[in-house]
Amino acid sequence: MLYPAEGAPPLNALFVFAHGAGAGEAHPWMTSYANGLAVRGIAVVTFNFPYMEQKRKTPDRAPVLEEAFRRAVDAAIVSAGIKSPRLFIGGKSMGGRIATQIANALGTNGVIAFGYPLAPPRSRRTGDRVTHLKQLTVPTLIVQGTRDPFGGPDEVKDAVFDGDARPPIEVRPVHGGDHSFAVLKSSGRDQGQVHAEILDAVAAWIAARSL
Repeated sequence: MLYPAEGAPPLNALFVFAHGAGAGEAHPWMTSYANGLAVRGIAVVTFNFPYMEQKRKTPDRAPVLEEAFRRAVDAAIVSAGIKSPRLFIGGKSMGGRIATQIANALGTNGVIAFGYPLAPPRSRRTGDRVTHLKQLTVPTLIVQGTRDPFGGPDEVKDAVFDGDARPPIEVRPVHGGDHSFAVLKSSGRDQGQVHAEILDAVAAWIAARSL
């Protein structure tokens, strides 16, 4: 689905935005973030992976997901109608992980991962989800809640910047946020404001790389 850029003037940027493992492009979280970036001047295109289109619960294997993402990028460039856009890819959880796996080959201008799934809850096996991050050459922003059961910001940093690895990755913490950046009522923070701050930061990050 295309979310045309709004605002004056819109950025010359296109963000191809993939969903997570458990919910498709029509999920309220996805539509809220897609709309939120669009009103901040960034054209957004969302899509469903094949298993989601076919209403299957189990995600496709990585090669299928990667190829579907590449096809979605090609289609998005056509549908957005932006001349020579600065191309950004990313996604929620699994969608963000797949984006990081294809970013180098695509040569995108940047990657944004919302809630990177470092390790499944109750598991500390992170190797297969980290090695490729250390080899990234594309600027990457990982937005991570400090209560994320898949791994908090510090865990992501420790895994990514292990040893001599210094990939162009920035990790932005969401204090008190879970895997979808929801904060506890006891925190006293307004949930809408939390999401707005994230969207502002992501839009500014994209804008800085769209000049």
